[in-house]
Amino acid sequence: MDKDKQKNMILNENIWQVMFKLSWPAVIAMVLYGLNTIFDAIFVGRFVGETALAGVSLAYPLTQLPLGIGSLIGVGAGSALSIAIGANDLKTQHKLLGNVNFLNIVFGIIFTIAGLIFVIPLIKMMGGKGDELIFGVDYFRVTLYGSVFWIAGLSGNLIVRAEGKMGSAAIMMATGLIVNIIANYILIVIFNFGVKGAAWGTNLGMLVYTLVFFIYAGTNKISFEAKPFSIGNDKKIFEAIMSMGIPSLIMTVMTLIQGIVVFNALSRYGTTADIAFYGIAYRIFLFLLTPIFGLMRALQPAVGINFGATKYDRVIKSFKVFGVAATLLIAPFWIILMAFPQFVLNMMLPGKEFLAADLFNFRIFMSLLPVLPVIFMAMTFFPAINNSKPATIMGLARQLIFYVPVMLTLPRFFGISWVYKGSFFIDLIITLWVFIMVTKEFRKLRLGQVNLKKELKN
Repeated sequence: MDKDKQKNMILNENIWQVMFKLSWPAVIAMVLYGLNTIFDAIFVGRFVGETALAGVSLAYPLTQLPLGIGSLIGVGAGSALSIAIGANDLKTQHKLLGNVNFLNIVFGIIFTIAGLIFVIPLIKMMGGKGDELIFGVDYFRVTLYGSVFWIAGLSGNLIVRAEGKMGSAAIMMATGLIVNIIANYILIVIFNFGVKGAAWGTNLGMLVYTLVFFIYAGTNKISFEAKPFSIGNDKKIFEAIMSMGIPSLIMTVMTLIQGIVVFNALSRYGTTADIAFYGIAYRIFLFLLTPIFGLMRALQPAVGINFGATKYDRVIKSFKVFGVAATLLIAPFWIILMAFPQFVLNMMLPGKEFLAADLFNFRIFMSLLPVLPVIFMAMTFFPAINNSKPATIMGLARQLIFYVPVMLTLPRFFGISWVYKGSFFIDLIITLWVFIMVTKEFRKLRLGQVNLKKELKN
């Protein structure tokens, strides 16, 4: 069976070969997702203007919340699925999608209603005022109408990746991206719908993204017994999804908190141009992280299936191999970005001459990218071995202990350049801390492998 072939490959082949087979389509899929956000900014910046781009930038962290919910459901369900595949747990595999559908619908409806009620206060909370507030509200309100599809599309895609079917996941994402780009061009350039056109374009892409998953789940290509249109609420599976997926949601919520304090600092101590600039820099930063996100998703089945099969030595080696691969993958693009920042920034705001201080801030903001894979691999690694607590602590600490105090104080007293310098020092500290946590977990797994071998001998 295809399922057994994929599983045996993850359990037995050379880890570098496993990494390559799982990762290249996952990396492509995440780069396509990153292009989605980049194209939104390009269309808005070029065809609507800098103030509109500032407004959309204010709304952008809020639009990540439904994706965070989708990640909660998808990562949790995907981790449960990978462990179930490794352990031959057919009961969990059979009931999984019903629980996923239930969570997608419930969370989607709640988020849509809450968002529509509080849309204006939320954009004001991000620092929106004047025309920036109007553009931000227009953009965010329209995205709310597609919340269920934002959640369901991502959660379904993450489940496909958890099977190890990275190629299928990439095709689904590419289909949604193509629809989004075409819709953006038609709605923004031809019909002049402005930021609302960008939001509707993304909604259409997410709708297609979701439909393609359901079509796939209804075929025999899916590697476990699935009922794509079922609705269920199994307590044990629900608890597993929530416990293993919560770090992903916390990561998104903490990113939103980061966005709140950063954009409020920029709004109080900077200008509209400063808000637009940070919006561009942050989107580029996220885009360069997308290959790492792809490798994160590919790492999940590699770790989860081997952990379920009690092959702890392969779990450790998988983390190391995927981490090294992530650094090697982004290094060339990072070098080009650091050498020619003006060219990249002008893609979104053509013809604008950026100050030397802007370029310095941009470079300091991007400088740690090659070592950040250890953080993101750890965020996948811990839930995949059914130990989500360290990942939860990391997500909470990065924002609440570091980002909030730094962004509330340093930009106020030393200028907005400390938005970028502060980010650098925070990520440096977190990277060192995560390295220590992962090293300790490796020792536990090695001890478990030794004890397992002793038991098998006896």
